Amino acid sequence: MTLAVISSRALDGLQAPEVQVEVHLANGLPSFTLVGLADTEVKEARERVRAALSTSGFAFPHNKRITVNLAPADLPKESGRFDLPIALGILAADGQLDAAKLAQAEFAGELSLAGELRPVRGALALALALRREGSPRSLVLPRASAEAAARAGGVRVCAANHLMDVVRAMRPDSAEDGPAEALPVLPPPPPAVATATTADLRDVRGQAAAKRALEIAAAGQHSLLMVGPPGSGKSMLAQRLAGLLPPMDEDEALAAAALQGLATAGTGGLAPARWRERPHRAPHHSASAVALVGGGSPPRPGEISLAHGGVLFLDELPEFPRSALEALREPLETRRITISRAARQAQFPAAFQLVAAMNPCPCGWLGAQVAGRACRCTPEQITRYQGRLSGPLLDRIDLQVEVAAVPPAELLAQAEGEPSATVAGRVAHAAARQAARQGRPNALLEAADLDTHAALAPAAAQFLQQAATRLGWSGRGLHRVIKVARTIADLAGADQIGVPQLAEALQYRRALPGS
Repeated sequence: MTLAVISSRALDGLQAPEVQVEVHLANGLPSFTLVGLADTEVKEARERVRAALSTSGFAFPHNKRITVNLAPADLPKESGRFDLPIALGILAADGQLDAAKLAQAEFAGELSLAGELRPVRGALALALALRREGSPRSLVLPRASAEAAARAGGVRVCAANHLMDVVRAMRPDSAEDGPAEALPVLPPPPPAVATATTADLRDVRGQAAAKRALEIAAAGQHSLLMVGPPGSGKSMLAQRLAGLLPPMDEDEALAAAALQGLATAGTGGLAPARWRERPHRAPHHSASAVALVGGGSPPRPGEISLAHGGVLFLDELPEFPRSALEALREPLETRRITISRAARQAQFPAAFQLVAAMNPCPCGWLGAQVAGRACRCTPEQITRYQGRLSGPLLDRIDLQVEVAAVPPAELLAQAEGEPSATVAGRVAHAAARQAARQGRPNALLEAADLDTHAALAPAAAQFLQQAATRLGWSGRGLHRVIKVARTIADLAGADQIGVPQLAEALQYRRALPGS
């Protein structure tokens, strides 16, 4: 047999289309040609495969003309995931492996020069693609990647540590050597339970208004902007939001882990103990637009996709590049990001909850009631600093709250507040009301659904009309106030939005101080 076909998969965004690795051995001038729109990493597989086969004790066909085709030819291929199928294809074309056994599995793995298998990116995405297609094939991966892929369930995932392990499992059965040694099949791990986070809300002293806004944001999955002087507790509050959110269900956890796996090999940074914890991403303010929303060639997910199902915390918001901030406007509405390039297009989910923090002015002390700390910025400097945030971006942030500095005497005298578990209980009750009523959080309500699920009392409707006219809100801002008021009503157990809930929601749409 001089032709062998091995099944594998490429990565195209979060999708994993099938790739046929065709290996042909022929007489002629010795060469090793690799075709099929392969990236540089894939072309380097020739040297890795040659060394891995030699060090594993196999005779490399140096006297043959080796042609490897990665089909379909118009699909870009990247990373070292094709090392293992190429090596198996060479051995199968040389008649050393059982073609029938190879046809029952798909392979992916990077080879070291010693033949050891190294983890690959996107292992969980490969398993999810197999499950969606209902394919009966097994998936053979390096052990670290197989442990991540086994989370998908409904797919037979086999783990291997070395090229020899796979060869022994795929060799023909014979009377002399007996049956081949089967690869171990990893069972789906048991359902994980979210562990308690170490950051507790009781550690934040004072700041009752900011804590209330944090609870509302968690209950309705609303975006939040905190404005205050340095050291007032904005970052501490943001770090505790993920602990207030309900734990992810299995589908949400799989989606989040699949995206994490596209960024790093192996488990993607998700240890079993952290399986259902909501992601918390906090990029530095020097991050570019591509780092935030994704990009590159091939396209990879950015911070907004890596925070899918969790929290994206942007500290020092005005210090981010303007282009990076403006790139957040569409994902905040659509909860997904489409990255278009000349040659290809990729779409990633981006259902993140934005939490941002900023100082009110360049020096940070505008409006702070702290002895010895007075704002030294001119009105022009304040306007220019706050003007770094565009009106359309601010209009998409549901809650905007001031976090005032707490005087040292009050800070030391304050008793501990409510623990995160108590607040999370109220958040879970409000989230259950929303799920029973409309099947999704209040922040995701469409404009057409507000009349049905966010009905206003007559007095509240009149009050809202007067406030919107006086403050000059946009249609988007008006709808967001109603959604926040609906969340406040859910926390209070009210079926209808009244004036008290609406009045509280209005307080969270105040403009920045000094603007």
